[in-house]
Parts: sequence; structure tokens; C-alpha cells
Amino acid sequence: MVDYLHPNPLQMKKLSLTIYLLLFTFFAYTQSISDFLSVPFPTSMTASPDGKAIAWVFNDQGERNVFYAKAPDYAAKKLTDYKGDIGVDLGPLVFSPDSKTLLFVRGNSRNPSGQPANPAQLQENTDKKIFKVDLESGKSKWFAPGTSPVFSPNGENIAYLIGGSVYLKAASDTTDSVKQLFTARGSTSMLSFSPEGNYLAFMSGRTDHSFVGLWNFEKKELTYPEASLDFDAYPAWSPDGKKLAYLRIPNILNLLPFTSITEANPWSIRVLDIVTMKAEEVWKADPGRGSVMVDDLPAISERLWWTPGGSLVFPWEKNNWMQLYSINPITKELKHLTPGEGQVEWVQASFTKNELLITHNIGNIDRRQVSRLDLSTFDLELLSDPQTINWTPVRVENGLAWLESSWNQPGWPMVQTYGQSKMLAQELFPKSFPKTLSKPTPITLRAKDGFESYGQLLLPANYDPKKKYPAVIFLHGGSRRQMLLGFNYGMYYSHTYAAQQYFASQGYIAFILNYRSGIGYGMDFREEKNYGAGGASEVQDVMAAADYLAARSDVDHSKISPWGGSYGGFLTAHALSQAPEKFNVGVDIHGVHNWNNDIPVFASWYKPEKFPEMAALAFKSSPMNFVKNWKDPVLLIHGDDDRNVLFSESVELAEVLRKQGVHVEQLIFPDEVHSFLLHRNWVNAFAATFNFINKHSLAK
Repeated sequence: MVDYLHPNPLQMKKLSLTIYLLLFTFFAYTQSISDFLSVPFPTSMTASPDGKAIAWVFNDQGERNVFYAKAPDYAAKKLTDYKGDIGVDLGPLVFSPDSKTLLFVRGNSRNPSGQPANPAQLQENTDKKIFKVDLESGKSKWFAPGTSPVFSPNGENIAYLIGGSVYLKAASDTTDSVKQLFTARGSTSMLSFSPEGNYLAFMSGRTDHSFVGLWNFEKKELTYPEASLDFDAYPAWSPDGKKLAYLRIPNILNLLPFTSITEANPWSIRVLDIVTMKAEEVWKADPGRGSVMVDDLPAISERLWWTPGGSLVFPWEKNNWMQLYSINPITKELKHLTPGEGQVEWVQASFTKNELLITHNIGNIDRRQVSRLDLSTFDLELLSDPQTINWTPVRVENGLAWLESSWNQPGWPMVQTYGQSKMLAQELFPKSFPKTLSKPTPITLRAKDGFESYGQLLLPANYDPKKKYPAVIFLHGGSRRQMLLGFNYGMYYSHTYAAQQYFASQGYIAFILNYRSGIGYGMDFREEKNYGAGGASEVQDVMAAADYLAARSDVDHSKISPWGGSYGGFLTAHALSQAPEKFNVGVDIHGVHNWNNDIPVFASWYKPEKFPEMAALAFKSSPMNFVKNWKDPVLLIHGDDDRNVLFSESVELAEVLRKQGVHVEQLIFPDEVHSFLLHRNWVNAFAATFNFINKHSLAK
């Protein structure tokens, strides 16, 4: 027995340990979802052209600001002072050629009615605007309305876009002047100055084709040197400015979005001679595999990079993986630069001009790694720790900066110089963030049709294999996404991973599914036949996840609940409508329920009545085709300024389910968009998700 009045040293030690464990247990179980979402999320990391400074954006629980760190100590400095969770986006960031000025874009995009997003109901204009920061004084000023600013090579002028038109303004201009550079049809994007600044190249989108255009500053002349019936895009200047490379991608007529496409008329690379204004094809994809240019891999605005020796580096999916190759335009010698099992997802040029920094999952399928590609030797060198998740690398003098996460820490900016690494702005990492999380275990599933999908399993706090736990299945959106063995590089999925960790902390077995049609596992996985609007075959992977959990001895098979957003909401609705006996309840966040309603958002040409066969298959692939079977309670969450999934999708589903007597709850965010701009809406959505599932799990 412990004598609490006169304890001996051993008793004191035991008592202290007991109190510590009680406090630890209390702290662990009293932490809220807010604590799991408390870490500032970094985006828009970029490096100055001289390699001596970096800048990034921190979204600190909805409060977005620009940060700056300079060699040699890289002490973080806050450049802006925007206050509060007000739902106004920030980024990207652009350094001037002399590294003395930083541009940033602040504001929200417009919906089809021309209204910029404003979920906080601010009584001010929330449209996108460009600001300029003097890095010596730290002072920022409004520069112009618009987006996509690009400095001229000498830094004297800035080109930018307003509503698909090009504007130009002197960098030193402090007036409110706004002047269009030239008038042109189509929607302009992909602005690129020639190395000497005498030309501006761009892409002019024309619905079913696009041109690469040139603006001649000396002659004040607009030309389209090689107009075609195809999508000409991604202009890239040679280092000497004498050549302009670009892609030529044939149109694919009436391709129903969210359906499998594995081959098409092959795309090609062309090079324009600026003196003669004549172009030639220097390479063309083979027919069959790799003939389709995937529009979101690598996930950047560039697809072509010149080497100092005159070769071109480009992405190609010839071997089932989106990887990098090089072509010599003169000898036509082709080289495969990034062999192995995995995809290249981002490519970043360096101020050294002799390397590319690539983000990939080659040889580390459930994470992201950073490697250096030497443009002289084409040697590939791994730069990151294989046990962590790394992205957005930028070269700095004597080192590297990047963003890094792990299974128990959200993404954070890092810098390494002279071989020594450190966290930037470490003092901003919140002390309230949970200290103990569940380490995910990779899982492979096999659906009834034999297809393999993947996922991660999080076991609950104080796990006891003899107990039976409720379980949740998280279904990501996209569907071109991949959940990783840790906090994701995208804020949406960093937050949802945190939410699954919260479920685990509260006594749930939390499963995260990477179903077919997602990225990360190659073209055959991503373009699996009959997925999406072409048959919804990935629903079989959801069922495989439910069966896997139900077969576990530590899972209460009557308490398995799916939840997810966007495409994940679509699959949640499928699960509850196709197999209500497998599931308890579900949470459907801005999900698609009838493809024929939402496909026109992505393909304006699509009219269901004009394509009856497509429309019949699309509806057959929709949850609404099975809605009569739906019995399980559901929580619907949606923002009514969603530009990706029509708000009416949730309105219609709720009406039908209520008529059937299904219990429907709702959480609606006025004026909120698809990927919530207000941090409090993330917190409220996930708190409601947990409370809804937990309430019904406890009720059984």
C-alpha cells in the first residue's frame, strides 16, 4: 500500500509515473480535431534566382501569409501580415531576376457567374490581385489586378493575365494603370519570355485546339507561326533563344471525362526555328501505350526542358509509368532517364541551369522522394530521406530547400546547406499538435474481379487485439490522387489523413483506400477499364476494403462506415446504395451522384440527350442508379459555391433519400468552394463527420 502522507522515494517515483500516465491518457483523449489540424500548411515554395533566399506561404489555420528566409542562417521572416481565417487564397510567389523583389497573388478565382469566392462574406473585393514586395525594406504594395505574373529577363517589365488576356506593366510603375499588351481571340496561358526578352511565347486555347503564339516586342506583332488542328502547348525556349520547343497533342473527339483512355493519335514534340519561323517534328510517341499525353502528370505547367547541350527532356508513359526521357533534336537519340517502378510527378528547374530536381515515387511507391537529374551526364541522385515524404524541392546556394512530412508530422519547410538540415520557422510549429499518432501499415487488397488495390491501416490508441473496434474507410477524391504513408503533400489530403488519425485516437480502426483510377501505381492502375463514368469498377475496391475489415477479428463488422469527399463522396454514395448490409452509416462530402449532371462542368460539349449511349452508361455508373437500395443514415456536407461538383447533386440526393425514409443529416457552408477556403469549415466538417459516425456506432 502507498503511504500518501509519508511516501518513500520509490513510492514517489511510482506515484509520479502513475500521475504522468493518467495525464497522458487524459491529454490524448481530450485532444480535439482542431489539434490534429493545427499545423500551418506550407505551399508555393520558391527560390531566388541567385540561390540565396527562399519564400513560401504558410496557411496557419486559415491565416495565410508570405514568409522569407535568406542565407546564411535562413531565419524565417514574415513578409505579410494578413489576419484571421477569412478565406482569401495566397500564392504563387515569383522572384525578380535580381532577387530583390517578390511578387505574390492574393485572392480567389471566379465561378461561372463571374463572382470571386467569398465564404467569409467579406464586404470587399476578393478577386485575384498581384502584389509586389521590396525584399530590402519588407514593404509590399498593390501592383495590378490579375494572375500568373512573369518578369521579363531584365526585370523591367511584368506580364500577367486578366481573364485570359495578356497585360504588361513596368515593374517600377506605382500607378493604377492597366494596359493590355495585345488583343487576341482565345484564352491565353503559359506565358514565357525569350531569354533576351524580345519575344513572349504563350498558348492560346480555342476549345478543341490551341495555338502557340508569339508576341514580337520590337515589331509589336502577334503571330501564330505554325497553327494546327491540334493542341499546341507548353512552349519552352532554348537557352540561346533561337529555338522554341512545344508539344503537339491531337484532339480526342467526344472523350467522356472520367473514363479510361489508354491510347490515341500519338502526340509529338516540335521545334520552331525563330529566324526562319519554320518548325519540324523532332520526336513522336509510339502508337499504343504512351500515345496519350496525360494532362496532370507531371503536375506542373511545364513539360519540356532544354539541356545545356541542346537536348530536350520530356515526360512519357511508354513503360506504364510517367517518367522522363531525353531526345537530341539533331541526332534523334532517345534516352530513358528515370527507370524503375514509379512515376515522376513534379519537375523543377534549378538556378544552376545544369540540373532538374524531380519529385517521384520510384522505388518508394507510397511516399514521395526528391532526386537530382544531372543534365550533362543524365545521372540520377537521390537527395531525400526514403523514410519521409518530400516535395517542392528548390536549389539554394550550397544546398537545397524542400517541403517534408512523415507519418507523424505534417508538411514543413526544410533547408539543407553544407550537408546540415534544419526546419525553417520551427518556432511556429504548434505545441498542441498530438505527440503520439498511429503508424500506418501498407495493405494490399484483391477485389472479386481479381484487381489489386492498396491502402493504409491505422490501429486505434491503446490497441488490444482481443477487442472489437468500429472501423472507418476514407475514400479520397480526384480520382487522380494517392494517399501516402503519412501526411500528404496536398492540404486537402493532409487534413483528411489527420482526420483518420483522429478517428484512430478515439478508438477506431481507420482504413485509407487507394482505389483503381488513382495515381501512383502506373497507367494500368489509373486507366483500368470501366472505371468512373464508364462502369464505376472502383466500387469493387471499396467492397474489398469493407470485406477485409469485416474479416478481421478486431473489427465489429456491423460498425464499418465509409466517408470521403468529391470522388470519395461518389464512392461513399455507391457503397451505401449498392451494399447497405456491409455498412453502418456514411459521410458524403460534396460527392457526385449522377454523372450526367456533373460531367458538363468539365466538358461543356457534353449534352446527355445528344449522346444517349454515353448517357446511359454514365447513369448506370452513378449512385442514383442504385439509390432505391439505400437504407443507411448519411451526413451530406457541401459548400454552395462549389465549382467542381454541383451543389444540386446533394440537393437532389437528399430529396430522393427523404422520400425513401432514409435518415439524412446535413452541414452546408454558404459561399464555400470545393476545397474549403475557411479553416473553420475543415474543422467543422471533420468534427461533424466524427460525431455523426460515432453517434451511430455507439447506438448499436
